[in-house]
Amino acid sequence: MRIGFIGLGIMGKPMAKNLVKAGYDVLVADKFAPKAVDEVVAAGAQAASTNMEVGEKCDIVITMVPNSPNVKEALFGEDGAAKTMAKGKIVLDCSSINPIASREICAELEKLGIDMLDAPVSGGQPKAIDGTLAFMVGGKQEIFDKCKPILEKMGSSVVLCGGIGAGNVTKLCNQTIVAVNIAALAEAMQMGQMCGVEPQKIFEAIKGGLAGSTVMNAKAPMMMDQNFQPGFRIDLHIKDLNNVVDAAKTVDAPIPLTQTVLEMMKVLHHDGDGSCDHSALLKYYQKLTGEVLHH
Repeated sequence: MRIGFIGLGIMGKPMAKNLVKAGYDVLVADKFAPKAVDEVVAAGAQAASTNMEVGEKCDIVITMVPNSPNVKEALFGEDGAAKTMAKGKIVLDCSSINPIASREICAELEKLGIDMLDAPVSGGQPKAIDGTLAFMVGGKQEIFDKCKPILEKMGSSVVLCGGIGAGNVTKLCNQTIVAVNIAALAEAMQMGQMCGVEPQKIFEAIKGGLAGSTVMNAKAPMMMDQNFQPGFRIDLHIKDLNNVVDAAKTVDAPIPLTQTVLEMMKVLHHDGDGSCDHSALLKYYQKLTGEVLHH
């Protein structure tokens, strides 16, 4: 079996490397990241000159790109991989996109006799590197069964959530919870310091209790270090929360907390912090208070 991988960004590059490490024959392409292509090739993959070459030569094509238009371009654009894929092949889209777009893409692929799963991930760059991502998957059971062993080489949790689009619906739920959690963490740490308690003591005291979380363990140290190097960028989280808003509108779901955090992130984007890690939500509070969080 040969696996094609299109999109070697912060997440895609380590994911592709883990497939190589697992012994798969991997063909990669990313015209926007030639250095990343070289790095994955150095790890044992092969490079394709075009997305169409990936479609032609691979049994399963994985896409890991920023948003819906990028997925459509990678598959159906001038250099679209789907143009050269034979019937019976599979597209595994690990991008985090609007579930409506996932269903549209799947419908177009079905016309070509190509199967699809939407399989967005959670865990950020660290878990992409160590192969412990959480995959939220949508699609047919039989296609999921074929692809699950591949996903398990990149993640420690692989769950079929329903039909096509269900993976991205679940990812939107994940992104809402993460965003609100980070915002609440930043708000609480800032308030605690202003009340005279050291942030490190707050973190140590509550991380083992009900308020403790994976988010807290990952993001509190970054906040105290003022380290906002991206594992997941503010701008990408804005994209995801905009997709939450779109999805919520279609079913009239109330999302006041999501809307609030989205507006906070937009402020950070306009301040030039869009490329920072989403732990930079702390900057929103630091801007309001004029006080910098510390250890």
